[in-house]
Amino acid sequence: MTLLLVAAAALVDADNRVLIARRPKGKALADLWEFPGGKIEAGERPEEALIRELREELGVTVKPACLAPLTFASHAYETFHLLMPLYVCRRWEGFVQPLEGQALKWALAKELRSYPMPPADAPLIPHLIQLLG
Repeated sequence: MTLLLVAAAALVDADNRVLIARRPKGKALADLWEFPGGKIEAGERPEEALIRELREELGVTVKPACLAPLTFASHAYETFHLLMPLYVCRRWEGFVQPLEGQALKWALAKELRSYPMPPADAPLIPHLIQLLG
């Protein structure tokens, strides 16, 4: 089984809300909500991949020191195994914009369970609830 490495971020705003993005139609797991991020390319550190993905997907610039590792997901999908570190980020430059046509939503951690998420993302929610209340 192929191992897929993905890095994700819980962007947290001044009101302690977390940014989630809806996967666009035509992509695997379309219409499910997820934490922004993406695949880690060969030779890339997870933090580098996340900084690149947040710039490409949301138009924001994040410095490595602003990424704090929180937890990770390890989930076996039908055709691959996903390993995904989740970082918390409270500081970035620029304004969050949906550059890839995805819907965006700021939600309190305790509200995240009401959004349908991929199986790998859902187990991350309790860690965010514990951190953010």
